[in-house]
Amino acid sequence: MKVTIVGAGNVGATCADVIAYRGIASEVVLLDIKEGFAEGKAMDIMQCATTTGFNTKVVGSTNDYSKTAGSSVVVITSGIPRKPGMTREELIGINAGIVKSVAENILAHSPNAIIVVVSNPMDTMAYLTLKATGLPKNRVIGMGGALDSSRFKYFLSQALDKPSNDVQGMVIGGHGDTTMIPLTRLASYNGSPVANFLSKEELEKVAADTMVGGATLTKLLGTSAWYAPGASVAYLVDSILNDQKRMIPCSVMLNGEYGEDDICIGVPCIIGKNGVEQIVDVQLNDAEKELFEKSAMAVRNMNEALKAVL
Repeated sequence: MKVTIVGAGNVGATCADVIAYRGIASEVVLLDIKEGFAEGKAMDIMQCATTTGFNTKVVGSTNDYSKTAGSSVVVITSGIPRKPGMTREELIGINAGIVKSVAENILAHSPNAIIVVVSNPMDTMAYLTLKATGLPKNRVIGMGGALDSSRFKYFLSQALDKPSNDVQGMVIGGHGDTTMIPLTRLASYNGSPVANFLSKEELEKVAADTMVGGATLTKLLGTSAWYAPGASVAYLVDSILNDQKRMIPCSVMLNGEYGEDDICIGVPCIIGKNGVEQIVDVQLNDAEKELFEKSAMAVRNMNEALKAVL
């Protein structure tokens, strides 16, 4: 099974490294527009094979899409990353043209590929990819919810002082600092509601920390984070390639689900070999429904900026 990752920057290279190390795919192609960059990253990863014991083939390519032919899954990380003080929304004008061009080039060589969109603003870029390519909605997946949920579980584990692998929780809504919705009501620690262990004020702080989790790291690092984003992409790719049917919050096209239509936004999905195999209807309470409606409105406003591109 072959995976292509377009964009060999920090997130793309980390994703390739995790996929290779865990043996998720038989081949990974890293593609970038910068001369020699993807080739260098691929060579560096491959030189870990004998010490870490993986057999995945990792190759790099400078803008040669022919090397991506026959990919089952294509990950798009292309575009500029956030800088300190920059919102994901500010990237629309720059990244929209890049993502559209990448998607068209990819499908020319891998017409049956499932596309995973990572480029920001992710919900809008997923929507653009669907509209520009005409693909069925199960084959375009925005990755953000997997990452946001991993950050949510991290902050829950810190507040609980318990292992994060024993914590369950999900984030829905838009992949933005003001649009994501950490579902604290449904979060649990080994099956028991976290509300049994944390106060309302502690849960509110966890939710607030989650929502600015990416911005916090951008401020600390001077650029966007990459370890957790790269690993989250690999986690999603694994569920597709190995038909694991995991429930993962992803940004997908809604046609009536959750009361929304013609929008890509984060909701829990069953992810398997066909991409999005089911949108799971989590019964939201009135307060959560109101937050989701506001989130959807904000995402729609961002989508308006795509008219010039589409």
